[in-house]
Amino acid sequence: MDHKTEIILTVLGIVLVHGLIFYWVSRKTRTNIRGKHVVVTGGSSGIGLWAATECVRLGANVTIVARNVKLLEKAKAQLLSNKVREDQKIEYRSIDLAKSYDAVEKGLQDVEGSIGPVFMLINCAGMAICGTVEDTSIEDARLMMDVNYFATFYPTRYLLPKMKLAKEGIIVITASQAALIGLYGYGSYAASKFALRGLAETIAMEAKHCGVSVTLALPADTDTPGFERENESKPMETKIISGSGGLAKPEDVGKRIVHDALKGSFFSILGLESWVLSTLCVGMSPWKSPVLCVLQFYLLGPLRLIGLVIQWNFQRIIRNCAKEKENREA
Repeated sequence: MDHKTEIILTVLGIVLVHGLIFYWVSRKTRTNIRGKHVVVTGGSSGIGLWAATECVRLGANVTIVARNVKLLEKAKAQLLSNKVREDQKIEYRSIDLAKSYDAVEKGLQDVEGSIGPVFMLINCAGMAICGTVEDTSIEDARLMMDVNYFATFYPTRYLLPKMKLAKEGIIVITASQAALIGLYGYGSYAASKFALRGLAETIAMEAKHCGVSVTLALPADTDTPGFERENESKPMETKIISGSGGLAKPEDVGKRIVHDALKGSFFSILGLESWVLSTLCVGMSPWKSPVLCVLQFYLLGPLRLIGLVIQWNFQRIIRNCAKEKENREA
């Protein structure tokens, strides 16, 4: 057997082993949320709406939270059409999650008084404004930190001690692949998403012994209204780099997030690209499966080489775009 054949067989073996491990992990028993109260922020559209829809299909009582009342009313109609129980409660609240902790506390107290204690919090509120660091206004940088970080921190901060006291609960923090790698044109956005990763890892360490599970969702580009607005401010370099991974469907991402959270997974990912990136950037993040930890041990070296190639390609794209700009200006 020549060396090339050995390499091919080794790669195929790794893929097969990973497939078997993924199948085994995916069969883990998931938490039953039938009759329990789930709050979904950013639940009026996109990933949040589809995550809420999946929770409704699983029999949960669901409250969606966002700012736009018209979108919330439309989203509620979609959720009601997916009810599986006659007594299932579906409500919405218009709350500016980034405004202040007091506003969030008051709104969630009202939600609890109407439906009951919150068992699961799915944070999906967020936004993206692209641009190089020097082209991003101070106002936009602060806005992204408010909407992406504090709009998640405030509801999490309010509900976390209640879940710890109850000795049960699930918190989902929806970040992005930009929580794992900083990309051209995503400076302020990536900073806010990196902050969410730090928050998720910290809560996972602080609350696990109290029965509270934390899931960090890392969706790639997803076909949502927010993504359409994001494209309006994207530099050409960013469009080329981020466009190579394709566009996921929000219904697929929302469903995957819910099921990963109910299985107790720390990372929620969809697709091979996301799996490679999350494995490469796993660092000190918690992971429940010891089998996956062993797999990561063997794959981190080869994946680091792949990562270097990807980084080289990104730099090539940036250099080519810079030359095109110089030629146009000449």
